[in-house]
Amino acid sequence: ALSSAAALGAERWIFLGDMVGFGPDADYVLDKIETMVAQGALALRGNHDRHQPTDAATLNPAARRIVDWTVDRLNARQKLFLSERPLTLREGDVLFVHASAHEPQNWHEVETLADAARSFASTDARLVFCGHGHVPRLFSSAAQITQEAITAAKPLALDLDRRWLVGVGSVGMPRDGRAIAHFCLWDQAKGQLTFHECPYDARLTAQKIRAMRMPLGQHFGLLDLG
Repeated sequence: ALSSAAALGAERWIFLGDMVGFGPDADYVLDKIETMVAQGALALRGNHDRHQPTDAATLNPAARRIVDWTVDRLNARQKLFLSERPLTLREGDVLFVHASAHEPQNWHEVETLADAARSFASTDARLVFCGHGHVPRLFSSAAQITQEAITAAKPLALDLDRRWLVGVGSVGMPRDGRAIAHFCLWDQAKGQLTFHECPYDARLTAQKIRAMRMPLGQHFGLLDLG
C-alpha cells in the first residue's frame, strides 16, 4: 500500500492506528512507521496498539490473545513508541482519529448514520478521518447526514458547504471478503478525496501466521487461504 500510494503521488503520510495486533510483521511495521514519523508522518494509537498486556474487557477474547502475543514480542523502544501515540490529532478544521470522534478512548465503530451523527456532534471539525471499521465509508452532513457512494480510484470533491466523515478502510485484515488493501489519498489543495484499493499477498500472510503459531488465524479465517 505504501508503494502504491507513493506511485499515485502521496507526499505526506497519516497512519490512523492499529499498527500492530493483527498480523505477523509487527517489528517491521513499527520500525517502518517510527522512521516515517521521524520524517514528518503522523501516527495515532488504535485499540490494538497496546504496549503492555491488556486488561479489562476492552477487546474480545480472540483479539486480546493476539494483542498480548504481539506485546510479548516487542522491544522496549517499540513499546515506548506505541505508548506515546495520541488518540486524536487536529490540524485546522481537520480531525484525525482511530475510531469515532465520540469518546475516542472507547473505540466506537462508525458504521451507520447514527454512528456518524454522534461523531459529527462530538467535534466542530469540517473533515474527520477515521479508521477502525476496516470497510471504507463516507458520510456528509449539512441539513441532514448522508452516506455517500464510493467508487475506487474516482476523485470526490469534498464541498466546502458540507462536513465530511471519512472511514478510510484498512490496509490489513479486510472485512469485505477480498484480499484487498484500502487507503485514501486526500488532495488538500484541490479539496478532493480518492479511495484506492490494491491487492496484497494474503496467502503469504497466512503462511507466516502458521509458521509463527499466532493465535489469530483460525478466529479470522486466515488459515483457510491455502
